[in-house]
Amino acid sequence: MTATVTETPAPEAASPAAAAVPVSRVLRFELIKQFSAWRVRLLILLCWIGPALLVFAIDQQSTLPSDTLFGRWMHATGWAGSLVALGFCGTWGLPLITSVVAGDVFASEDRLGTWRHLLIAVRSHRRIFVAKAIASLTVILLLIAGLTFSSILGGLLAEGNNPLVGLDGHSLAGGDAGTRVLLAWLCVLAPTLALAAIGLLGSIALGRSPMGLLLPTIVALGMQAAQMLPLPVAVRLALPGYAFISWNGLFTDPSQLKPLLIGITVSLVWAIVATALAYMVFVRRDFTNLTNDGAGRRVLTVGVLPLAGVLAVTVGLVAATTTGAGGSGIDQSKVQKSVATAFAHLYKLQEDEMRRPPLTEAQLHATASCLKSEGLGTQEGPGTDWRCTVSWSVPGDNVTAQAVYQLDVTANGRYIADGDGPQEVNGYFMIVTNGKTISNPLWQFDGNVDLLS
Repeated sequence: MTATVTETPAPEAASPAAAAVPVSRVLRFELIKQFSAWRVRLLILLCWIGPALLVFAIDQQSTLPSDTLFGRWMHATGWAGSLVALGFCGTWGLPLITSVVAGDVFASEDRLGTWRHLLIAVRSHRRIFVAKAIASLTVILLLIAGLTFSSILGGLLAEGNNPLVGLDGHSLAGGDAGTRVLLAWLCVLAPTLALAAIGLLGSIALGRSPMGLLLPTIVALGMQAAQMLPLPVAVRLALPGYAFISWNGLFTDPSQLKPLLIGITVSLVWAIVATALAYMVFVRRDFTNLTNDGAGRRVLTVGVLPLAGVLAVTVGLVAATTTGAGGSGIDQSKVQKSVATAFAHLYKLQEDEMRRPPLTEAQLHATASCLKSEGLGTQEGPGTDWRCTVSWSVPGDNVTAQAVYQLDVTANGRYIADGDGPQEVNGYFMIVTNGKTISNPLWQFDGNVDLLS
């Protein structure tokens, strides 16, 4: 019997899995989608043209927004207009930008139902997340650059490169003022990144729900409301939105940098943690179920609790490592020192504007005596019931003069001092020099109390 051996053909080698698309190609595709959206194009137009037109138009008015920080100086220098625009953008503009861009970058795929097509084409959750995050960041940076350039251009065209009066009354030369204005715009990048990361998290976790789109704006409004409350300094500095306010410290001498640096650091920590959470939620999401357009309540809780933990940790660190961070940061000695310093600088400015003999702040020996609630109760904390009497030596006359101010001190340390006599010093809004009517710098002035000094 002869055995027949049949040779079995070897199975065909399996075809290698298709490689994932490079991040650069996915990023280019995402950028095309971003710049093709009409709302992004509209934002670019508004950010690159709107501030210049608005600042220039406000500068042509006889009435200035004196209740806005640096608004009272818009007729004096072009740099004030950019800072007014920065204050508005920190409150409304930048939160809305992060909502429209970062808050919609993932949710738009849910609304259009294109997730499965995108995943099949790219074949990598990680690369999709990286490309979308970088694309949204690119658009946000472009919009902030437009706001900065446009607001500065509008102010310089209106009033030119003149000196700017800082928050302690000292004068900043045009070049120095320009450098600090650019630094102030650069500092608000950190809280903007934190809001953008929160927008990414909301866009992934909430899917096509409009709450994902509104989440950065809601968070920003919540932080602004918290800043108006009499919170301890440690809690105030631990909120990522504090850097939208603390750039004010760049315009004092010496600069109040410690609150600003803490605010920037906290904002960057929030940005990193929120981005990491958004990535974890995205790579674990089930895209096979067409009815699942988001992560649901469970993952939203997973996103909220870690951020609450970050807030608790940062509050503890700031309180433990920073002197004086347990109270409001506003006390009698700080208010008196700030008012006396600002008055001395502005008195010198008034003398210069009225073409009187030159003097120095040291010759004035200015001091301030401030009381809250007429001396009743604790002499600390914010309020509209601060009253200060400023005393100074009149050069050449060997006499001591006094002026009275009513102060409205906010919880973040900023205050408005309103002159209450004598009339020849701070009783009039305008003063006349050489037949020309100009603003009286001592009638009303803005100041800032260093909460951590």
